[in-house]
Amino acid sequence: MSATRAPRSKRLRSALLTAAFLSPWLIGFSVFFAYPLLSTVYFSFTRYDGFRPPAFNGTDNWSYVLTDYPLFWPAMRNTLWLVAVMVSCRVVFGLGVGLLATRIKTGVGVFRTLFHLPYLAPPVAATLAFVFLLNPGTGPANTLLDAVGLPTPGWFTDADWSKPALTALALWGVGDLMVVFMAALLDVPKEQYEAAELDGAGAWARLRHITLPNISPIILFAVVTGVIQAMQYYTQPLVAGKVASGVIGGSGQQFEPGYPDRSTLTLPQLVHNLGFQRFDYGAACVVALVLFALSMAFTALLMRRRGALIGAGR
Repeated sequence: MSATRAPRSKRLRSALLTAAFLSPWLIGFSVFFAYPLLSTVYFSFTRYDGFRPPAFNGTDNWSYVLTDYPLFWPAMRNTLWLVAVMVSCRVVFGLGVGLLATRIKTGVGVFRTLFHLPYLAPPVAATLAFVFLLNPGTGPANTLLDAVGLPTPGWFTDADWSKPALTALALWGVGDLMVVFMAALLDVPKEQYEAAELDGAGAWARLRHITLPNISPIILFAVVTGVIQAMQYYTQPLVAGKVASGVIGGSGQQFEPGYPDRSTLTLPQLVHNLGFQRFDYGAACVVALVLFALSMAFTALLMRRRGALIGAGR
């Protein structure tokens, strides 16, 4: 009997020791992830304004957001557009800049600094500067375009150009991806390039069959983190819409996000608008859960199809 109890006691002590070492993570996971997530699910089925106790109302919030709330589907389309276009452009452009930074021989320090500094600019300040640079009437961008005879878009005042303008802003701050890709590119074995050159492989063949397969985990990391950031895209479109519309802020001013014509409206803006401006926390929780589900779905899809990120290079 004692021989049986000894292994059980040892396993129990081992389990308790493991739980003790895991306790900081378990506490953090429970407090900062599990509890907020479960609370969000609960509040999504209640009528709650933050002042009175929540009252269960079934699926009324879900029905309202998905069928009756006029801003939800425009925000959904804009968010998916940013995920598909802005993330793709940032990854491709960041990889291109990283490749260029590893190839140039003179002035590489200045080149890296010029591309990395914009990333360090605060989002609000960077967005304000970009809005003024792309001002259709007085901005230098349209002045230069007009001088060479090219069309002058309305940028942040035109619904057709507002999302491309946000994408240009994201490309301007691509310094973070440049650094990540530079580190990955410098880690690719030079022997593989030398062997490929001896076999007569050109620059495109080396990129396709050597560079991309070697850095595919970094490409996956850049895409996944880019998708998550796009799902949380809040500050830049809100500030751009406010400045372009002339509503800078102040007491007594009410601003509906999405200017112009709901083209810069994103799902995170709806969470703030519903929860902290309209005090409809139940509907805000519905939008937050949709964002969470989309982020998980995109991440799972990318993790399962990581080979597609490098095409037929393998």
